Amino acid sequence: MEIEPVVRTKHTFRLPPELAGNLADFATRKRVPQALVVETALASYLSPDSSERMEAALGRRLDRLTRQMDRMERHITISNEALALFVRFWLTATPALPDTAQAAAQSKGHERYEGYIEALVRRLAKGQGLAKELARDVDQPASETGDENDRPSTR
Repeated sequence: MEIEPVVRTKHTFRLPPELAGNLADFATRKRVPQALVVETALASYLSPDSSERMEAALGRRLDRLTRQMDRMERHITISNEALALFVRFWLTATPALPDTAQAAAQSKGHERYEGYIEALVRRLAKGQGLAKELARDVDQPASETGDENDRPSTR
């Protein structure tokens, strides 16, 4: 069985000294001829599939990032609106306390805040999010929603 030699065309070109040095160093490290390094690099650079694959992959990644940003924007909008609505309601519905009741109210507030933090830690550990809960609440009647352990205590 006879192997036919690969026909090659000779090219002469000049490289900047730094690039020529990098080529020589790379070829030496890989223990291959410099011509093979240049041939492989040119084939990779001129391959039409390479740039199209990179562009398609980049496009997919940008699309995924755009969808993630859209979801984040929606969740932030929901969170901001929920907080604003709560603050508005609380400020309009909560009467000012007399000075004699301030200490007791602060103590009860601290106790309730601790319950809130505990409930928040449980929710975050479960991976439960406000957007999921809101979607579930809309689909179910008020008496059927949520787990009582995930609500802050109102002691």
